[in-house]
Amino acid sequence: MRRVHSSPRPGWQQTIADQGLVYGSPGRDTNGRPRPYWDESVHYEFDLDEILALEAQVEVLHSMCLDAIEQIVLTERFADFGLPQWSWGPIKQSWQRNDPYVYGRFDLRYDGRGPAKLLEYNADTPTALLEAAIVQWHWLTDRYPGDDQWNSLHEKLVARWDGLRSHLARAQLHFTWSSADASGEDNVTTAYMQETAAEAGFDTIALPIEDVGWDSELKRFVDLAEAPIQSIFKLYPWEWALDDAFGKQIIGELPHTMWIEPLWKALLSNKALLAVLWEMYPGHPNLLPAYVDDPHELTEYIKKPKLGREGANMTIVGAGLETATGGVYGEEGYVYQLLDPLPEFDGMRPVLGAWIVGDDAAGLGIRETPGLITDDGATFVPHRIPTANR
Repeated sequence: MRRVHSSPRPGWQQTIADQGLVYGSPGRDTNGRPRPYWDESVHYEFDLDEILALEAQVEVLHSMCLDAIEQIVLTERFADFGLPQWSWGPIKQSWQRNDPYVYGRFDLRYDGRGPAKLLEYNADTPTALLEAAIVQWHWLTDRYPGDDQWNSLHEKLVARWDGLRSHLARAQLHFTWSSADASGEDNVTTAYMQETAAEAGFDTIALPIEDVGWDSELKRFVDLAEAPIQSIFKLYPWEWALDDAFGKQIIGELPHTMWIEPLWKALLSNKALLAVLWEMYPGHPNLLPAYVDDPHELTEYIKKPKLGREGANMTIVGAGLETATGGVYGEEGYVYQLLDPLPEFDGMRPVLGAWIVGDDAAGLGIRETPGLITDDGATFVPHRIPTANR
């Protein structure tokens, strides 16, 4: 794993905009100067054996997470997750029904010298997908056409949708996001997922979640044309849905209206999962010690809200690295994870976003920041596997 400088493509700004990358908060470089969200003046190189090892580790982590869900459900350990009590039974039923799922993103610490360490699992509403699947692939084919990339995301997403045909009620599939997202990222990401489903043969309809209607007479969800919604992909977190009456309507209609990602993903996307995994697999090379609501023996740790997003409300303690971020999360409780700072490459700290589609490792996206916490100001940079390293 190496960080390499290279020349950006002429007119790269228009190129990525044409590919849909019209969002992203600018970050900062090591000198505090503004830096674009997409930065192709640098990229990371990997050897093929590194990528093969990472693929295997991601699939092991995925299997461990599914085993953790089974353990949580069997022991009814829902209280640790900060979700409303009325949702526990439906979450259990969603898992036992084997409600279908599509994808997720593991955020990993990796320095090229040892096993990757799981920092968190974005299992419900993972973003940075278009960048990983499409934008960096076109960068590779434009700049390094003879090289490779850990990136089969598009093909695997299409194949996954095709494989879910028998699990979904009909060929028509709705897609929804929140129009409250002013950046446009959720809209574009949902549109990309809609495109992959259309390639798989689904008739697709998109609408903001604020426009999802409820027919009180027929007791069913409907779209703007009053057509029934039987299967719907959402880029809207379960914990937000479960926080109001709308969530109770969703739960009451399961599985007549199938929501993807499924309700049981509310457990996998919760940072309390990190503590459950450590209890089940203590000492595992891909895990860091983690505990619910108390640091236990840890003297150097990062304190994470169970339902936090984009690096908000995190506190780092120990090793002279004390820092904290603001935000609106934390009432649900915290998880304490051993502090293992992200490695430095030229003063930047990358986090590897490793994608899983179905049960298969599918690709890699890298975001980096000069700080210890990867937040919404992190920069996305591409990667490649040089021909000489395969």
